[in-house]
Amino acid sequence: MSKILLLGIGNVLYADEGIGVHFTNYIKEKYTFNHPQHQLEIVDGGTLAQGLIPTICQYDQLIVVDTVNSADANYGDVYFFDFDQAPAEIDWQGSAHEVEMLQTLTMMDMVGDRPKTHVLGVIPTVIEPMTLGLTAAISNAVPTMEKALLGHLTSLGFTVEQQQEVTIDAVIPDAYKRGVDHDAPYSV
Repeated sequence: MSKILLLGIGNVLYADEGIGVHFTNYIKEKYTFNHPQHQLEIVDGGTLAQGLIPTICQYDQLIVVDTVNSADANYGDVYFFDFDQAPAEIDWQGSAHEVEMLQTLTMMDMVGDRPKTHVLGVIPTVIEPMTLGLTAAISNAVPTMEKALLGHLTSLGFTVEQQQEVTIDAVIPDAYKRGVDHDAPYSV
């Protein structure tokens, strides 16, 4: 069985920079995925970057959802590409977490632990501290991102079933709480 990781990267407290996390939470809420030979897991990676290495190396394939940067693009432009054949205009300099994720993937590649990697990225507009939510340009890019992701997964043989009707705006308000077990006892 092949294991595939859909990994959302971003800081949800910096507006559009949180798109990777918001998008993966949205996909997880909206769809179920089935395949006779592949297992898909969806993870909110936040801004952990190098801290994700032990998780990432357990997978055969990786799809990273994040913001990307390009001087030649417009806000809200969507890119989907094989990491090994990244478009020349992608420069990975948009934010600290982007650079860290690039370094993480490069380090994993150097030691032979990086799974086959695809990147689903969007050009962000606003990256402001303490802004929970997305600009209109990035919200409007979500259907294109969704189409690219679902197209890739169906090309791998996944069946996709919509669980419920949900919008990306509906998953944003509690994004900062996802992945945290609030019932676990506090320990130092």
